[in-house]
Amino acid sequence: MYVYMLASKPYRTLYIGVTNDLIRRVHEHKSKAVPSFTSRYGIDTLVYYEQYDSAENATLREKQLKDWNREWKLRLIESMNPDWRDLYPSLLS
Repeated sequence: MYVYMLASKPYRTLYIGVTNDLIRRVHEHKSKAVPSFTSRYGIDTLVYYEQYDSAENATLREKQLKDWNREWKLRLIESMNPDWRDLYPSLLS
């Protein structure tokens, strides 16, 4: 299970989600396969993710991150990805 954050651009709109298949889910966001908040606002850059051993732990973390203020989220992203690179291509290799 994964908790992930997408961004429209560095320091712009963020989206937090949870999935059991990170590659598939990010591809769905990028291809705008489903009309949604992310497709409407162009939020398709994978900037952060964490892996969990259970759906329960991933869901708890997702809820925790959604409750965080924006500054904490930005710091967390930059701790793993200071240049706000799209991490999706690295998952494919």
